[in-house]
Amino acid sequence: MVSQQINEGERASSKRTAANAIPEDVILDAATQLMSTIGIRRTTMADVARAADVSRATLYRRFPNVEAIAATVTTREFEKVVAGAPIADGVVDRASLVQTVVYLVREARAHPLLRRIIELDPEFLMPYLLHRTGRTSRGQLTVIAGFILAGQDAGEIRDGDAQRLATTVLQMAWSFALTGPVFADGDLGSLDSELSDLLERYLRP
Repeated sequence: MVSQQINEGERASSKRTAANAIPEDVILDAATQLMSTIGIRRTTMADVARAADVSRATLYRRFPNVEAIAATVTTREFEKVVAGAPIADGVVDRASLVQTVVYLVREARAHPLLRRIIELDPEFLMPYLLHRTGRTSRGQLTVIAGFILAGQDAGEIRDGDAQRLATTVLQMAWSFALTGPVFADGDLGSLDSELSDLLERYLRP
């Protein structure tokens, strides 16, 4: 079983690379693969250590628990999605902001890790949706607020506190990413079109 304890792991650890020589991405890549396959709740520190070919002692020196790894993984995966977004160089206009937000929602909705979290571990999302913002949400707000400020400077986006506008945009985005498919009846293209129209109307001067 994937989550079974590794009795011989510590004996093999002396043959593995020293903790400070293990790139963090090696651990995060292994954790991402596991969590995208079996979910967060079913992933153990022993699983991650074995998949990354490091000792559990090495892993615990980097991360205190699976939840900390999961938080780092989700932030890294979001940053990867942002890096692939169709962000134009130069002045940001309203159309490029809307296009980028819809792109991020579409990619997040289809991401294997988020799909697995929704299917197997929805409780992982609850604190960040109901009680507090996490590092990933704060990163999303920073990206959107930067877009909004640039769009306001260009006269493309209505006046108002950029952080407040960004918060509303993010709330719409998360709604369409998480609960939108429940109401879309499989027509995700129309879902994206409706989000685009909603954002356009909200941001228009």
